[in-house]
This record gives sequence, C-alpha cells and structure tokens, in this order.
Amino acid sequence: MAQTGTREPAAQLSLLDATMVGMGAMIGAGIFVLTGLAAEIAGPAAILVFALNGVVTAFTGLSYAELASAIPKSGGGYAFVREVFSGPTAFLMGWMLGFAYMIAGALYALGFASNFIEFVHLYWMGLPAGPVWNVFYALVVVGLLVVLNALSTAASGGAETIVTIIKIIILLIFSAFGAAAVDMGNFQPFVAENKTALSILPAMGLTFIAFEGYDLITTVTEEVENPRENVPKAIFISLVATVFIYLVVVWVALGTLGAEELGVAGETGIAAAAGNFMPPIPLIGDGAALIVFGAVFSTLSALNAVIIASSRVVFAMGRENQLPDPIGQISASFGTPLTSILICGAIMLASATLLPIRQVGRVSSFFFLISFVVVNWSVIRLRRRRPNMRRPYEMPLYPVVPALGIALNLLLAFFLLRSDPMTLYIGLAWMAVGGLVYVGLQWRKSRRPPEGSPSAKDVEAPLEAAEGSAS
Repeated sequence: MAQTGTREPAAQLSLLDATMVGMGAMIGAGIFVLTGLAAEIAGPAAILVFALNGVVTAFTGLSYAELASAIPKSGGGYAFVREVFSGPTAFLMGWMLGFAYMIAGALYALGFASNFIEFVHLYWMGLPAGPVWNVFYALVVVGLLVVLNALSTAASGGAETIVTIIKIIILLIFSAFGAAAVDMGNFQPFVAENKTALSILPAMGLTFIAFEGYDLITTVTEEVENPRENVPKAIFISLVATVFIYLVVVWVALGTLGAEELGVAGETGIAAAAGNFMPPIPLIGDGAALIVFGAVFSTLSALNAVIIASSRVVFAMGRENQLPDPIGQISASFGTPLTSILICGAIMLASATLLPIRQVGRVSSFFFLISFVVVNWSVIRLRRRRPNMRRPYEMPLYPVVPALGIALNLLLAFFLLRSDPMTLYIGLAWMAVGGLVYVGLQWRKSRRPPEGSPSAKDVEAPLEAAEGSAS
C-alpha cells in the first residue's frame, strides 16, 4: 500500500480545470432527461423554470464564492461549516454531503451505462444489454475513474476538462442547428390552458438537481492554483456559462418540437428535438445519435466530478479528526487522498449494486438543498462573528442574498418532500445513523486520547483557532 505523506494536497488545477469541474458536474444527464419532463409539467414556461432555478442557484453561488475566498480549504460546504459551527453540526454536514455526492455518483454511473448501451446499439447490436449488464458497465466505469483519480489529481482534472469541453461543443452544435428552426409560435400561449403560473414550482423542484455542481469546485480548493481568487472566479464562470447553455438548449427544444410533443417525449425530449431538425453528422449519424453521444460524455464527466468531490469531503473530515486519521492523509506516492478516494469509490460501487437508487437519489437532492441552506447561514454567522476577516471577495447586497438563498432552497426542499414524503423519512434515518457514528467515534477518542491536549474543535466552533489558516 502506498505510504501516506502530508495532510496538505498540492495545487495542480488551473482556473480552467476548476471551472470544468463545476460545469462537468452541472451539465450532467439532467439537461438531456429533465427538459421534456419540465415541459410536461410547465408547458412553454419550462424555459422560465430553468431561468428561475438559475437565479435561485446564483444566491447560494455568491455565498460559496465569499466563503471560498475567506476559507481556502478543501472540503466544500463541510469545510465552511466546520469553521463556523460546532463539531456535531460540521460532522452532520459532511455526513450528508459525502452521501449525497456518492449517491449522485451511483446515479451518474448507471446513467452512463444506459446511454453507452443505447449509443453502441445505434451501430452494433452485439453489445450485451439488460439490468445486470447495466450494473456491470456502471461498476467498470466507476472502477476506471477511481483508479485515474487515485493515481493523479492533474490527470483526473485534465480528463474532466477534455470531456466537459466535448459535451459543451455537442450542445452548442445542437443549439446552432436548432436556432434556425425555432418557431416562436410554439411559445404561445406561454402558460398552457391546462397549466397555472404555480406549475413552475414543482417543475423547479424536479429540475434543480441540474444546477447542482458549482459547489464541487470548493471541494478541491487547496488543489487549485491561487484559490482565493480562482475558486470564486470558477464558480461565477461555471454558473453563468451553464445557465446560458441550459436556456439556449431549452429554447431550441421548445421552439422546434413544441411543449406538448416535448412533454410526451419525456426523458428523450432533447434527442427527439434533435432528430426533428438536425442533419446527419459524419461518423455519428442523425441528430438523435449526437445527443445520445453527448449524454455519454455528460454522465462520464459528472461521475468523475463527484468522485473528486466526495473524496475531498471525506478527506477533509479525516484531516479534521472527525473520521479516522488515515482518511485525512495524502499518499506520498501519488500525491492524492488515496484512502478517501478508495472508500468513496467502494461506496459508489455498492450503491449502484444494492440500493434503491432512484429513491435515495431524491434524498441526495434533499441533502444538497439542506446543505445550501446551512452554507448561506454560515456566511451570515461568519460576518457577525468575524467582521474583519480577510475576504478577497464579498458578495453584494448582504444580507439579502444569503437570506434569499435560505428561503428559496427551503421552498424547493418543501416541494421535493411534498411530492415524495418518503424522502424525508429516509433522510432523517441517514442523519440518525450519522449521529450514532459521531457519538461512537467520540467515545472511542475519549478512551484513547491523542497526544497533547484534547481537541476542542470537536465540541466548540473553531473560529479563533483557525484564524491563521483562513487569513
């Protein structure tokens, strides 16, 4: 087994790499499969659904940017909460976030498998298919990406950049051909006769997962060059670019196919729209084949991004002594958080094989929304407690922005739970398990205290103790 070295990762990711981590996670399978479902619920107003979700996301994105500039530590939302709140609260945040990223990874892996089979079958029907083969292909791709991440952060970040650029190009090709075929009459009436203005709210709850991903940039903060400046920049660039791409793609899909047909197509809505207006693409085939090809790359880059993110959350918890110490070590041989990557990969593999993945996937969305609420509250609490802390970036309109972020994320969580109450029960059960794990780890530490004085960070908020590292 590789030796462990320091507890500080090396900065190997450029601004472009960091931006592609965010965009790679955001532009996953969501835009391909959720556009038709949003049109089914909200009609032509589906484009407003994506626009408003972009606004909601921007409020929390501003909070992430300010916290990342003030607290340049890997671990994302967990690192911020660890700096501001008590040990149990921080542990629960990391417990939820790590689980959410790993379940999202299992979802992306299974999505990759189904899209990969569909794409290959366009040209060759000999590839084995079926539920068992779906799981097999998912396990293979997770295993390969775990190995890549374990061997080199620079390699996994570079691969993320290349794959994400490819899928952006595919969506831009779709948009360029579709723009000339848009019929603005398909947007009249904007609110369909059998819909109401309130129809956009459940559609927003359904599609919000497509906007989750920019936060992954903050999980690798210490691995980004000049993080106090580049991480906030990467957050803004990834958010603006992704929302722009989403709006153009949804506008083309609605304008060429119409909301009713798009809704009937459901999860295959974008592919159906592409087949309606795109000419054959050399070596690929018709427009629908291009979209399936893009979906393969989208799920691949999203999976790689959440492997990066989940392992850094778990690594940060180990480094902060909230998980066993070896988890918070950097491999001396590879310069990566090897142990945390292997643990997260193993859990993703098990999740893809054993769990009712669609149900716990909703729990993942619920945990993301709750974590965004806590991150927005962290900005407010840190401003009050440490007003003179160095903040290279400060959000405008404070405290309106984080307050709106809290309110809107709670609203979306309400609609998510309203549509599926079982999500709340599963989420509470997982948090209860986390509470038991935390108590057990604390009991074990009390039985074998470390050298020196006990760490007060597990019971008190570590604000003063961390002043040096954050300033």
